[in-house]
Amino acid sequence: MPRSTTLLLVLAMVAAATPGAVAGDPPARDHDITIDDYFTQSYISTIATSPDGRHVAYVEGRWDKELDRRNMDLWVVEIDSKQVRRLTFDPASDGSPSWSPDGKWIYFRASRKRGGDEPAPYNGKAQVWRVAVDGGAIVPVTRLPDSVDAYALSASGHTLYYTVSSKQTDEDQWGALRKEFDDLEYGHGVVEYSELWALDLRTWRSEKLVDERRVIGAFAVTDDERRIAMVTTPTAELIVNEGWSEVDVYERGTGKILRVDSALWREAAPSPYGWIVGPTWSSDGNRLALRVDFDGYPGELFVAHFDGRDAQVMKLTRPGEVSVEGQMKWVPGTDDLCFIAEDHARARLYRISGITADATGTPATMTPGDVVLQGFSISADAFTVAVLKAGLDHTPDIFVLRPPSMDDPDQAPRFVRITSINPQVNTWKLPQIQIVRWTSPDGTPVEGILELPHDFKTGDGPLPTLVSIHGGPTSSSKYQFRYWIYGHTLYSSRGWAVFDPNYRGSTGYGDKFLTDLIENKNNLDVQDILAGVDKLVELGIADPDRLAVMGWSNGGYLTNCLITATDRFKAASSGAGVFDTVMQWSIEDTPGHVINYSGGLPWERAKKMHETSPLYSVDKVVTPTVIHVGENDERVPVEHSRSLHRALHHYLDVPSELVVYPGTGHGLRKLTHRQAKLKWDLKWLEYYVLGHSEEDAVPE
Repeated sequence: MPRSTTLLLVLAMVAAATPGAVAGDPPARDHDITIDDYFTQSYISTIATSPDGRHVAYVEGRWDKELDRRNMDLWVVEIDSKQVRRLTFDPASDGSPSWSPDGKWIYFRASRKRGGDEPAPYNGKAQVWRVAVDGGAIVPVTRLPDSVDAYALSASGHTLYYTVSSKQTDEDQWGALRKEFDDLEYGHGVVEYSELWALDLRTWRSEKLVDERRVIGAFAVTDDERRIAMVTTPTAELIVNEGWSEVDVYERGTGKILRVDSALWREAAPSPYGWIVGPTWSSDGNRLALRVDFDGYPGELFVAHFDGRDAQVMKLTRPGEVSVEGQMKWVPGTDDLCFIAEDHARARLYRISGITADATGTPATMTPGDVVLQGFSISADAFTVAVLKAGLDHTPDIFVLRPPSMDDPDQAPRFVRITSINPQVNTWKLPQIQIVRWTSPDGTPVEGILELPHDFKTGDGPLPTLVSIHGGPTSSSKYQFRYWIYGHTLYSSRGWAVFDPNYRGSTGYGDKFLTDLIENKNNLDVQDILAGVDKLVELGIADPDRLAVMGWSNGGYLTNCLITATDRFKAASSGAGVFDTVMQWSIEDTPGHVINYSGGLPWERAKKMHETSPLYSVDKVVTPTVIHVGENDERVPVEHSRSLHRALHHYLDVPSELVVYPGTGHGLRKLTHRQAKLKWDLKWLEYYVLGHSEEDAVPE
């Protein structure tokens, strides 16, 4: 039986069974969780299964006090023995692992630097490197004066494809001035255009393949190297990704470039502002799958079928209106496409089988049940499937799907855990995590994730309650354990209930639930959240006199909306939240977000943007609010947070503080910045909600 067929049988059997648990007696959970425990956690960002299915390479990040950030290193685990080996140790931000076809080498991208003005590859610029699977010397593959933006190793292992950027100035009537004053920043006319190169790993000769006025955001190479698909934009600004991005296919034999027809995800879509992500080729190189994401609308899957130089595009049918997320991968040697999608706070592996030019395929769920996957990888022999799976009692780890044994064919297929990167969590007093359901005022069913203290028993309430709001809003909170800086785990460990509502606009609850929020921001989402709080009060869990609210990004925006809508919250933490919708369209890097949710441009939808802006109701705020934002945040620029603080502190006399994190973008990356946020929030919330004094609010 071909191994690709065997894989399909494995996946089909897994679809009919609930994943099993890892055997063994767990240690006693007697450790009280602290802020410092947060920084003991490791994090897996990428996994890659070896061609023969014997190993999984992965990138693990660990907090480093000296670097003041996570450092990413390359590791490998042998599946059968579960033996792990660390392959890199430098502060080089290793990433993007890829296996050589013979399974002897792991290629990866990293920025290594030695003291002084070392030439490439030790000049601090990102290069491609490789290391043997059993360790040893790390060998540079590229030695370029500038960074490698992205790379792909050919299926034969003989060619390395990579992109680099080169700065060019438009040769218009203003070109001379731009060049004369080239240390200034210009709104347009100066672009880092991409070049696509091929490096022959046998002769070590390189060839430039594409050098036109385009920026390549992602690319994928067919197994036979006939075609290279590129997601391209006219400039490197993020704004051009939503609506201006295209799919161009380079034909290696002729050197010509075919542009794939975008009508299905532009003109025929509910919004033209879609992001093209994840291009991936089938084994025969004749089908290109990709995903297009939309703010406020369901993401969709498309396949372009190539017949000669023509490309016929079709939209695939999503199984059960799930919300597609993460990577996609064709099962080697088949017509089947695998991907991760969300369904009611779970993230499962799905498959659409039998995708041909005449059929959009048959969808199926590969991993049913309470599963939250963050990534997957299929071996080149199409036999081994590794997944990155979270749980209620562990952080995400690598698991392998295993079929029943030959001796017991009725045995349920299972997930076999092969890593345990955070063993310390086994002793933590973890929160009790459950799904809570309620009905919004308009009759819509809504769900959320509820965390209760480790030793909570029925009747122990009511508890001080933190409403922790996820971002997006085209996202969701999952049914999993997570200790992060936005409320989860820390507060439940200190006797709070933590409530994370998947309000209208969240993914995984059907297309209507998602699109209901269009032209209804600062309305249905706020109603959903407050109705959820009412439900917790009714259940005797939430203390109505001890409520707090916290969020980041769209969660910060909703925090701003909630404190203008009600005085129920005794304290708030607003992180990188929108204050004025018109200003957000004017200065953010993805204005299509605002256009979609408002139903048009500011001069077309002025009243709607006014209604969705907390600014115009800020005079109703009485909630003490601490405000966090990165100095260089392009997604929700710092001006929003400065405006909110000015209104509360200088004009309304509401207790507030603004914390600006220097040199930081939309997410906090530095260890010290995350420490600051954790401590500021805990002290602020426990002071105003619990009445703790300054001395006892935050323990050392």
